[in-house]
Amino acid sequence: MCADKAAKDKDRGAAKFFGELASRTSQAAGRASAFSLAAAVVIVWAVTGPLFGFSDTWQLVINTGTTIVTFLMVFLIQNSQNRDSAAIQVKLDELIRVGAARNSLVGIEHLTDKLEDLRKKCEARANAEKVGAGTVKATGRRARRAAERAVD
Repeated sequence: MCADKAAKDKDRGAAKFFGELASRTSQAAGRASAFSLAAAVVIVWAVTGPLFGFSDTWQLVINTGTTIVTFLMVFLIQNSQNRDSAAIQVKLDELIRVGAARNSLVGIEHLTDKLEDLRKKCEARANAEKVGAGTVKATGRRARRAAERAVD
């Protein structure tokens, strides 16, 4: 039992460490200075081409470097997207919970097989509300005209 708790604590610690690392790295990677550094590396690499005779090793350096950076950035970007999506979902759920929206929609992101059906129903309901609002406006205009005719 203690071994399970220790393993869970270790997993939480690793997840927390990765989350913090991913957050800081993605913030740093999104800055203009990071882009400038990457551009400088490419320029230095290009300028050194003639020094190395545009050799296969010279080409392999940039290919390997960009492949490694791209591979690692995929995981960082995915982690950032997961956190952002979760935060937005919590906010939307809270707005639904306290607002006039239907509380049954809270948590629908977990219903992957039924999500498309729910989306279609919501669109149909929104279209029906538009038609209903148009009908109410038209009825209001007709009632005003009838009242004006009755007064004249």
